[in-house]
Amino acid sequence: MLLRQLVHSILHGDGLLTPMALVLSHLYSYSFVQNPHWSRAYPEQQEILFPRKSYIQDVAQKYGLYKFVRFSSEVTAAEWNSDSHEWNVGIQVLAGKDAEFCARYTIKANFLIAGVGQLNQPFWPKITGQESFQGKVMHSARWDWSYDFAGKRVGIIGNGATAVQIAPEVAKVASHLTIFQRSPNWLMPRFDAEIPRWKRILFDHVPVVLSRVRAEIMNARESYYQAVNHADSSDSSAMTAICKQHMQTQLPSRPDLWEKLTPNYPPGCKRILLSDDYYPTLRLPHVTVETRHIDRMTANSIVLRQEPREKEIDLDLVIFATGFQAKDFLNGIHVQGVGGQTLSSKWANGASALYGVTVDTLPNFGMLYGPNTNLGHNSIILMIEAQARYLVPLVRKVLKSRAGGGKLSVMPKALRVQEWNKDLQSSLGSSTFADPRCSSWYKTDSGVVTNNWSGTVVEYQELLSKVDWSDYELERDGMQNLPTGKEYIGRVMEETLFSTKQLVSVTALAAVAAAVSVYLNRRSTLMKHIL
Repeated sequence: MLLRQLVHSILHGDGLLTPMALVLSHLYSYSFVQNPHWSRAYPEQQEILFPRKSYIQDVAQKYGLYKFVRFSSEVTAAEWNSDSHEWNVGIQVLAGKDAEFCARYTIKANFLIAGVGQLNQPFWPKITGQESFQGKVMHSARWDWSYDFAGKRVGIIGNGATAVQIAPEVAKVASHLTIFQRSPNWLMPRFDAEIPRWKRILFDHVPVVLSRVRAEIMNARESYYQAVNHADSSDSSAMTAICKQHMQTQLPSRPDLWEKLTPNYPPGCKRILLSDDYYPTLRLPHVTVETRHIDRMTANSIVLRQEPREKEIDLDLVIFATGFQAKDFLNGIHVQGVGGQTLSSKWANGASALYGVTVDTLPNFGMLYGPNTNLGHNSIILMIEAQARYLVPLVRKVLKSRAGGGKLSVMPKALRVQEWNKDLQSSLGSSTFADPRCSSWYKTDSGVVTNNWSGTVVEYQELLSKVDWSDYELERDGMQNLPTGKEYIGRVMEETLFSTKQLVSVTALAAVAAAVSVYLNRRSTLMKHIL
């Protein structure tokens, strides 16, 4: 229903004032630390990460997390010791004086949680002659902030989620920008907008309003599920209409670009992009979209295949906006479990984990944003919170056993993981993610979807709202009683929990209280001046 309303608004030019359009950032933050101060629907990096007004740093300070963090340190290996029921975790220090005096060391852990997720190691495509290029090369995930783009001839390889954010900014200062596109993507309006100060004040002083807004965004994003996951749904057709209308509106009278930019697969097969300024950037006279195949790189250029002869494009800078090694989970970390089996060999044909969280052959181990937990329609933060809550009982049992002088290992049964993955792949096999008309980081070369979840966020939250101990093999060394049955955790209720009438009543009372407070403060100040 919400998606159809959105289609009507776009096609008929109505004003679009929906929660998802105005404050999407409120869903991309923790449920337990909601931020009333976001300045925009899509805040910039500085607002999320950097000091002074950083959301992430505020959360870390609030919960006293800094004392647990070792910065400039990289995990290189993790090996399970079956005798001690511990993980030996190898650390490499990358910077600072510790890197000079103690570059490598090992710590022991009773329980190990991998929080690196799916999108952390940049993917560099292999292009003939790349090493001979004498200009500047950088990856979008390893940005060089010191580089001066002004007046440069810039090439961006890739046109995915990163490229559509980079291109408009680079085009503002580059003398020429060439975007090398292998295949087109569906792109929707972003509806980015500043959040008015009065709304931020309201969110800050009346938290129930912010919670309601977050719930409405949750409802809106969940309504995208059918459009993204099922190509034969009416919602998918509606989303296709939105994308085409957006493109043709922002690129009027440019059928040449329409042809280049229109995919031959349904929305959701690859990640759907959001942008308000990418298409207008392509209309600029100094911006070119190249769809011909890259043959090689030379000292000063990229050479394209073009019959009957090649086309050479001179460049000062090449930006690889080519994404991440998403299908290679825990890439770069040597993980070795029971019996000496490595995770890389176990997952050679595709990763799988029970509920995307725990892995057979890896005792006392958990993952955040692991296999089959990515989404095409909603916030990953919601999935990660559910996973963290699910892991708490497992960690608690292991630590309690240790505190009592015993040892306990918890590992999912291999048969249960196989059953889970079989059912999951059966569902994913009929989804848009598995459509053979596109290639994406959602699936392996053989077409197995290893990255995405098949259902809604609410379905996943409900799935992880309890620990079924029958899913696990439990091995103990001591006299503790082993857990049995099901342990209920509950879930964070993100959906709308109260009526609009109740919301209006609470907001009205809060507004009156705020007005009275302002009046009394002003009156007090005035009396001080008089007296």
